[in-house]
Amino acid sequence: MKVMGKEHIKKRNEVKHIMAERNVLISNINHPFLVSLHYSFQTKDKLYFVLDYLNGGELFHHLQKERHFPEPRARFYAAEIGTALGYLHENNIIYRDLKPENLLLDRHGHVVLTDFGLCKENMNEKDTTDTFCGTPEYLAPEILQKRPYDRTVDWWCLGSVLYEMLIGLPPFYSKDRTQMYERILHMKLTIPISCSSACKNLIYGLLEKDNKRRTGFQRDFDEIKNHMFFASIDWEKLVNRQVKPPFVPKIKDEMDVSHIDKEFTSQQPNPGSLIPQFPYGTHIDQDFMGFSYVTRPE
Repeated sequence: MKVMGKEHIKKRNEVKHIMAERNVLISNINHPFLVSLHYSFQTKDKLYFVLDYLNGGELFHHLQKERHFPEPRARFYAAEIGTALGYLHENNIIYRDLKPENLLLDRHGHVVLTDFGLCKENMNEKDTTDTFCGTPEYLAPEILQKRPYDRTVDWWCLGSVLYEMLIGLPPFYSKDRTQMYERILHMKLTIPISCSSACKNLIYGLLEKDNKRRTGFQRDFDEIKNHMFFASIDWEKLVNRQVKPPFVPKIKDEMDVSHIDKEFTSQQPNPGSLIPQFPYGTHIDQDFMGFSYVTRPE
């Protein structure tokens, strides 16, 4: 359950972001690699999302433990992530915040994309936007330059995540943010490992600084799924979850949180996240009109 304080949202001018997140979550129902919303409701002071329970851990957590992944494992994750992003684009949504922390594994080892707070709706293939948002390590050059950008920013992020899965760090990483931004804008990309030529070709294509030459600009996800790096992927089986994941988390039961970072499991519950003793009733807030939602049974 995700709990959010209304006043906090209003003070940060994030009402539109929350409502956009709610709308995107509803559109995700039954997609294999996107987290699903089961319920959303509100009380006088708070908003609540009831989401899929996923205890396979963040991709970031597993990457930190293992330093980097073998190429076949990275390819599998990149294929599932790309499928999720392609679906969002088909629904005229740009994700804008792809990073390992927003990618969870389910109990079977499949990737699930979460956290849609920075999504931009109503973006067809020719539309652009100019909001400066995202996570510093994964920002595309055009965002840093404060130029209008399109859905190809998601493919830049996919290239960054694929690189990180293979190397262990984002491609232009520096502890100094200013230096990192300079690298993203001007530094020539190098891949300091002996991965396959197909893999290198895809990473170079996704991390092309000129978005009009970037892999994915011409035909969006179709261009990526037909890249030689994914030649071994049966896309129909993949989207039907019939491809066996290369790694399956060892999970004893639903209460097993061993794959969730202790930084989170050791925290005390935030008092602000507690549900009031009598949470129900009519608490319609004009700013959040239409927020509540219940999944219809199949």
